[in-house]
Amino acid sequence: MLDSIITSKTRLRLLVKFFINAANTGYLRGLAQEMNENTNAIRKELNNLSEAGFIIREDTDKKVMYHANTDHPLFTTLQQLIQKYVGIDFIISQILERMGDVSRIFLVGDYAKGIDSGVIEVIIEGPALNQNYIENIIQRIKKEIKKEVIVYSTTEYVGDGLLVFENK
Repeated sequence: MLDSIITSKTRLRLLVKFFINAANTGYLRGLAQEMNENTNAIRKELNNLSEAGFIIREDTDKKVMYHANTDHPLFTTLQQLIQKYVGIDFIISQILERMGDVSRIFLVGDYAKGIDSGVIEVIIEGPALNQNYIENIIQRIKKEIKKEVIVYSTTEYVGDGLLVFENK
């Protein structure tokens, strides 16, 4: 859906990087390496996104770092759009629908770091989770969003990268 509107795959990958988790940062060579892209392609899109005000460019010790501009008037809208593109909004709504007492949902792994790997890892925290529902819903979610989905309980996961969605 979003890839038909934003035709630059590099720009879309950068938007996922910075807007899936506003805490994500990156620098030119690191982003080029992470995305297996040419530095010129990354530089061009970073300049476009910076000029539009979507990301902020900061000069630090010998590196120029980039991060999402959370003060941009379209930040929340763009972040929600990216979450829909990735499928996170669908995963969360399906989990909360009949899961039981869910206190928090954690996005972990590559997507929490802003890397569009095609594998979404989610941790669900709660005192009495419906494990049968988890197993059944994963297959439906995979078909709907066309990505691999791995769901852990809080006692099963050991890894890095973390983005929290709290059920209030």
